[in-house]
Amino acid sequence: MPLPREQTYTVEDIYNLPEGERAELIDGQIYYMAPPGRIHQRFIIELSTVLNRYIKEKHGLCEVNVAPFAVYLDKSNDTYVEPDISVVCDKNKLDDRGCHGAPDWIIEIVSPGSRRMDYFIKLFKYRSAGVREYWIIDPDKKRITLWNFETNDTEEYAFTDTVKAGIYKDLSIDFSQLDI
Repeated sequence: MPLPREQTYTVEDIYNLPEGERAELIDGQIYYMAPPGRIHQRFIIELSTVLNRYIKEKHGLCEVNVAPFAVYLDKSNDTYVEPDISVVCDKNKLDDRGCHGAPDWIIEIVSPGSRRMDYFIKLFKYRSAGVREYWIIDPDKKRITLWNFETNDTEEYAFTDTVKAGIYKDLSIDFSQLDI
């Protein structure tokens, strides 16, 4: 007896989800997302504010986007993600539907239901797609894990540390000063 075939989904299936239901699509598999908690949202607000202010003060060309913001990591029709924070420096990748190609920097805030996704599935997918830098903020462990894919460095920090961004030479974020 043949094994049942696993269903493969496309971006159109994501667009056809019922109103208010959120999911990501990676290699044709749908991963449903629970609503974020308050601490999760505080991190997004605080970090995106720091990043946006830095870019404006430096008259930078990059753009900060927060979820829900569509990122189509490649040209295939089977991958669609909504990173918590995306920094995109090539404005040619942006249109009204989202980002087409890898953002330069992605930050994910871990939720209880997203741990496997953020630490394993997305890590591999972001690295393969050409994301330059990936941070995981883990409120439960009070830890920041940073992957610089250009230098193949991985570093870990506590919420009391100041963390240097890899894609900017003069940007450091003092996590002890964030209003979380």
